[in-house]
Amino acid sequence: MSALTDILRTYRAPRQVVRDHLSHAVSEPRALTFLLSALILVFIAQWPGLSRFAFHNPQVPLPALMLGQALGLLVAAPVLYLVAFVARGVARLMGGQGTGYGSRVALFWALLASAPLLLLRGLVTGFIGMGHQANVISVLTFIAFLIFWISGLRVAFFETGAKRS
Repeated sequence: MSALTDILRTYRAPRQVVRDHLSHAVSEPRALTFLLSALILVFIAQWPGLSRFAFHNPQVPLPALMLGQALGLLVAAPVLYLVAFVARGVARLMGGQGTGYGSRVALFWALLASAPLLLLRGLVTGFIGMGHQANVISVLTFIAFLIFWISGLRVAFFETGAKRS
């Protein structure tokens, strides 16, 4: 299935989508693709807000803001691997029997699946600016991300048939 179809399915059945991804052979390039795709979409989602900020602050050029954002997201990639590692450890302490790969897929897919809400937040920030509307969308995005991630971790570590590494 295409990633777009899977993202739409995630909003209806997040556990089933992660279950489908984990049913394929272990593929680190697939997990890395989820992560990089999510980071690219997060970067794109920041453009309207950065543009608005640069318009209101002409002393700060837009390319500098975008470069800073891109470098920040590049630094985030190894941090996200560390978060997946810690989540695996916590799940193991709670009796989970999954793998590190399952933990990475759950986290990276949750990021990618919540990207449409991040894009919406970027548009709201760009057109309206930071305010109640952006805050509401930010909270909804974070809740959706947590639901997707926790659902993925449940599939990866606590469902019957989870692989033990």
